[in-house]
Amino acid sequence: MSSPHGPLPVDAARAALVGTPFAAVRYLAETGSTNDDAAALLGRPEHAGLTIVAGHQTRGAGRKGRSWIARPGSSLLFTTILPEPIPASGIWAVPFWTALAVRAGLERHGIPTDLHWPNDLLVGPRKIAGILCTSRIAGPRAYVACGIGINLARTPEADAEISPPPAFCDDLAPVEAHALLVTILTQFASTLAALDAPQRVARMWEAAAGLPGRRYRLLKDGEAEPFEAIAIGLATGGALTVERDGLRETIPLADARALR
Repeated sequence: MSSPHGPLPVDAARAALVGTPFAAVRYLAETGSTNDDAAALLGRPEHAGLTIVAGHQTRGAGRKGRSWIARPGSSLLFTTILPEPIPASGIWAVPFWTALAVRAGLERHGIPTDLHWPNDLLVGPRKIAGILCTSRIAGPRAYVACGIGINLARTPEADAEISPPPAFCDDLAPVEAHALLVTILTQFASTLAALDAPQRVARMWEAAAGLPGRRYRLLKDGEAEPFEAIAIGLATGGALTVERDGLRETIPLADARALR
C-alpha cells in the first residue's frame, strides 16, 4: 500500500482505471508544475486523458500566480487532461465540474468538505484542496487540463508556512494517495458527459455549495477593504452573483478574491 509520503504505485492506479478514459497515469517524483507539464501536451491525441502526478512541485501555483506550498510527499498533486476537447464557450464550467468530482472523492474516503467560490474546498474555515485549470483554445474548441492539489498529511511546518492555515485529510481520516486519485478519476469518468451542459454543472455546484444564502467575504482587486455579501448563485462564465446592501451585484472571477 502507498503512503502519502511515498511514491505513487502507478501500476495499481492504472489497473484500477482500465476501461475508463483516464487509465493513463504518469508519476514524476519532482517537477516544476504538473499544470505546465500538461499544458505542453494539450491538443496532442496521444496524451488525451493523461494524468500527471507529482511527488513534489517546485513551482506549484494557484489563482493569479499565487504559490501552492506543499512539502514533498504531503499532498496529492496532479493534473488531468480531458480526453476530448469541449466547446470553448463552456470552458468556464470545468473548474466547477472538477470541484464536484474532488468533493465526491473526498467524501467517499470519509472527508466531508465545503465548496468555496471560485475554486477551493474547505474543512471548516481551512482549505484542504484547490483547483486550477489550464487550456488551449483552437477556434470553437478548447483542450483542457484540470490541476488539483489536495493536502493529505499534516507536516510540523504547515501552520507556520501557510496563511490562513490549511486542513489536511489526516485531520479527519488517513487516505492513501493512489486510492484517492483513483476515486477522483473514476468520478471524472462517470460525470464527464455533464460538461456538455455547463449551466447544469453550475446548478449542481450551487446546490453542493449551499447557494443561495451563503455569506461571502470578498476583496475586489485594487481595493483595500473587503466586504461581506450574501451569495445568490453562479452567473454564466463563473462569476458570483451576490446581494450587497440590498442590491444585486455580479463579481467576475478575475476581479476579486473570496476570503475565508
